[in-house]
Amino acid sequence: MYLELVYNQHESEAKSFFERFHGDQECYYQDDLRVLSSLTKKEHMKGNETMLDFRTSKFVLRISRDSYQLLKRHLQEKQNNQIWNIVQEHLYIDIFDGMPRSKQQIDAMVGSLAGEAKREANKAKVFFGLLKEPEFDVPLDDEDEEGENEEGKPKKKKPKKDNVGSKSKKQDPNAPPQNRIPLPELKDSDKLDKVMNMKEAARRVRLGPECLPSICFYTFLNAYQGLTAVDITDDSSMIVGGFADSTVRVWSVTPKKLRSVKTAADLSLIDKESDDVLERIMDEKTASELKILYGHSGPVYGTSFSPDRNYLLSCSEDGTVRLWSLQTFTCLVGYKGHNYPVWDTQFSPYGYYFVSGGHDRVARLWATDHYQPLRIFAGHLADVTCTRFHPNSNYIATGSADRTIRLWDVLNGNCVRIFTGHKGPIHSLAFSPNGRFLATGATDGRVLLWDIGHGLMVGELKGHTDTIYALRFSRDGEILASGSMDNTVRLWDAVKAFEDLETDDFTTATGHINLPENSQDLLLGTYMTKSTPVVHLHFTRRNLLLAAGAYSSQ
Repeated sequence: MYLELVYNQHESEAKSFFERFHGDQECYYQDDLRVLSSLTKKEHMKGNETMLDFRTSKFVLRISRDSYQLLKRHLQEKQNNQIWNIVQEHLYIDIFDGMPRSKQQIDAMVGSLAGEAKREANKAKVFFGLLKEPEFDVPLDDEDEEGENEEGKPKKKKPKKDNVGSKSKKQDPNAPPQNRIPLPELKDSDKLDKVMNMKEAARRVRLGPECLPSICFYTFLNAYQGLTAVDITDDSSMIVGGFADSTVRVWSVTPKKLRSVKTAADLSLIDKESDDVLERIMDEKTASELKILYGHSGPVYGTSFSPDRNYLLSCSEDGTVRLWSLQTFTCLVGYKGHNYPVWDTQFSPYGYYFVSGGHDRVARLWATDHYQPLRIFAGHLADVTCTRFHPNSNYIATGSADRTIRLWDVLNGNCVRIFTGHKGPIHSLAFSPNGRFLATGATDGRVLLWDIGHGLMVGELKGHTDTIYALRFSRDGEILASGSMDNTVRLWDAVKAFEDLETDDFTTATGHINLPENSQDLLLGTYMTKSTPVVHLHFTRRNLLLAAGAYSSQ
């Protein structure tokens, strides 16, 4: 209404209309109202993104049939035809049968820029199951010292294994077909990594309310460059930091130093048949604990190691995503597609594919050997602030400053889920290891839990007092860890949060569920840092929790 008044140049009426009604809006619309209040003349509207959003998308309101009939009757009795016309023109009313929702249920779901998601948006079938693991023999000899020295790395976070090699041979009924999207073939080194991972998994600590993980915190001291992103390899051997001074810094966190491959001239002298050829190609003279990668021309907002630890991705304010070799510590490719800052990037759990999301409101799917994106996921109404691959690599979740989370199908680029409920921009996403659930964190300090199959919010974890920048499930999914700008790491009981959910046909049809107010029961522990916001969390293969952030002196 305000925009219509301004557009038709009734500026003083628009101002008094705004002043009269802006106080009635919920607190989480303050940012939107601030943007609106700055649009006071028709000229301001040209090319304004917010203006386009409001004019092209209807605000979605989900109400029960009874409430809808009452509203209609009320307006007809009062002869308020104008208001009824405005309602029909600017609102999409999603009517459901059955009981109206409680205030608490409504408050839990609202807050996004364009209202709630239409129920149709969450009806498509999602293959949330895990892909079947390839079968190969695992040597059962338990050589401890070998297990400690060799670097191992799975292509995937795996579900529980009782003993080494006892894999579930059955196909998960909710899994996508194995060949639904082409995945890279396993190399011999990958198979070795998988074997290593299984050996580690056999020694994994089973976590639970009675057995909480130890937490090892990596504090970046004197980080005057401004730490903006962190990632840790799956085998926990390397950690990378992205900084506001445009550098990417890679550290080894094991006694094994980082080494580059020898020069071409030196490589030609090596006996390629020897058993230790992989050792001989490395140049001892280059061994160091830290490597600095130069190339970006703006703060580095996202970093991601490839599952095989040969490559590293970084994305920056300069609008590019760069692929670095961890053999030579040089930049191999710069992917240009986003013309604006790129806020996040992540490798697929199987390598080869990666996703990026940025200020241009879209997420892009890339393959390392294509210089153009394979898919463009468009639909968010504001910046795409974080991106995550589903464990089966067939789906990608994106969180946005429009306060919604979307799930996209990699195969055809369609949006298959829209989740609303956060009251601020989303900054962290984590899939449960079994692929069924998604946890999301935002500037509102709440962690929301979603059932992907039914498309429902199933939990709300309150406790943090500032933006949640890191979320991670333990290896077997028993515990959810969250890290925040409030300088704490919190551990939540994920098993209890997801058990006995009442997702019957009725709740799925109406699209809401009775959320238990049980944050305090689910909170297993709160761990304060001295003065370090938590930027990243990572569970090692044995379920030790690693956390990272930069010390801030304020």
